[in-house]
Amino acid sequence: MNNTEILKRLYKDYTKKFIKKILISVFFTLLLALSTSSIAYLLDPAIKQLFIEKKQSLIYIIPGLIILAFALKGGSLYLAKIIMIGVSEEVRKDIQQDMFASLIVADTKLIDNKHSGGFITNLTNDVNMITNLVSTAILNLFKDTLTLFGLLCVMFYQNWKLSLIAIVMIPLASIAARTLGKRMGKVTNQQMKKASILTSYLIEIFKNHKLIKIFQKEFFEKQRANKYLNDLKETTKKINIVYVRASPIMESLTGIMIAIMIFVSAKLVANDELEVSNFFSFLAAMMLAYQPVRSLATLNITVQQGLSGAKRVLPIIDDKPNIKNDAGAKELNVNEGEIDFENIKFNYSNSEKPILNSLNLSIPGKKMTALVGHSGAGKSTILNLIPRFYNANQGDIKIDGQSIYKSTIQSLRKNISLVSQDTTLFDDTIRNNILYANMNASQKEIEEAAKYSFADEFIEKLPNKYETLIGENGVRLSGGEKQRLSIARAILKKSKIILLDEATSSLDAEIENKIQKAISFLTENKTTIVIAHRLSTILNSDKIYVIDNGKVLGEGKHDELLLSSNVYKNFYEKQIKKS
Repeated sequence: MNNTEILKRLYKDYTKKFIKKILISVFFTLLLALSTSSIAYLLDPAIKQLFIEKKQSLIYIIPGLIILAFALKGGSLYLAKIIMIGVSEEVRKDIQQDMFASLIVADTKLIDNKHSGGFITNLTNDVNMITNLVSTAILNLFKDTLTLFGLLCVMFYQNWKLSLIAIVMIPLASIAARTLGKRMGKVTNQQMKKASILTSYLIEIFKNHKLIKIFQKEFFEKQRANKYLNDLKETTKKINIVYVRASPIMESLTGIMIAIMIFVSAKLVANDELEVSNFFSFLAAMMLAYQPVRSLATLNITVQQGLSGAKRVLPIIDDKPNIKNDAGAKELNVNEGEIDFENIKFNYSNSEKPILNSLNLSIPGKKMTALVGHSGAGKSTILNLIPRFYNANQGDIKIDGQSIYKSTIQSLRKNISLVSQDTTLFDDTIRNNILYANMNASQKEIEEAAKYSFADEFIEKLPNKYETLIGENGVRLSGGEKQRLSIARAILKKSKIILLDEATSSLDAEIENKIQKAISFLTENKTTIVIAHRLSTILNSDKIYVIDNGKVLGEGKHDELLLSSNVYKNFYEKQIKKS
């Protein structure tokens, strides 16, 4: 989108609905312009009537009118700003809501390809720039334009010759502002990139603070932080330098104008073409016009910053997920839970070789199927394709004979639970973390899920029990406790298909038996696909697939594969040595 299209889009989607409030604000800016102009105008009768002609009858009236004009000016500006503050915050909320709504349904691929720090920067800094564009810029445009127009009327009323000279300053200021605005757009893009890098880095630091300490990398990270902070400082400094460049330009122009005004005015007064009172009224109007001219001159900078932010935010809002319901998608009815992969091909990007290549799997319903193979063989990819975190490039996946690509995503995912070694928990209470699987579950159901996952053993020992806050990603819990909460959450969902992605690989040996019992309860009469890393999981599986380089090298039960697959035999022997 070009700049004009962006402005039209922002108006249509975010400011049009507040047009009545904006017009009310414009009305108050009109009062502001009138009151400001009247202040300059009143200096003429004040000087002429009170100081030159010494009329005492106006000694209270003119000062009173000046007080009233200043009061009207201040009150009008206050009300105009209050209204636009409300509009700006509504616009900010709407843009952030639209961006979040887009991100929450975005394809996993989009989220994976960009650091979360980048999205946070878009959601905060960029949106703030857009908000300034559609609120502050609008207010200043009307406020300063109307005020400048009113003051110009006063100036022309007092002396048209001086006014024509003063008007020259406006196009000169506009030329300078246009040049600065273009420069500001470029520098703002650089600043946002640096801010995004810093935000991403800080997230990594807070997430990996233990790793930093154990490897004694505090000094190294201080140096890295200093680099990122210095880069951001330099770009921010450039922005501020570009912004303040307007000051010397405007000050110089104003100085030149005043000097010329005084010179010309002296000539006019000497020739009786201008009265002293007219000159002071004109000079006051011109001095008051300095602020709106300066503001209008720098308005282009705010506009360019807002446009730069919009160019980064609007594509996120407009992003349409590729993983969506097809036309005519039907509800998925899961009975046995049999899953068939038919000639599946998949790769994460077109530039890399396929992760899965013509893969065929037949996963029996209500039984446990294990996937074994070396790291990078494609096991996790298989799991990710079932709930449609990604779409296969070719082939079909069917559950009980129904294509998942012709079924609604909601009906597909409500039948699937995922338990991974990378347990994901919210910075919330234990109760709410378990409840996340089913918001309508009762406290009794929550406690039963905790009981069957053996999570109740540590929950009951906590002072606040189920109302205990567990910290960011469960930082206050051990790895085994977090895993048990994850299993409790999956139990509460009561899904017919269970995906176990290395779910027991990070557990303490002493509680492994309990976790295995919890998993046995979770997977009883459920279709279960497990990435197997422990010997016990392999032996308990009803069917085992040996995966290597995205292909099936062997399938069958444990005893069969020991005889038919060297890859499996080697894998099994390594597991025996580990155990």
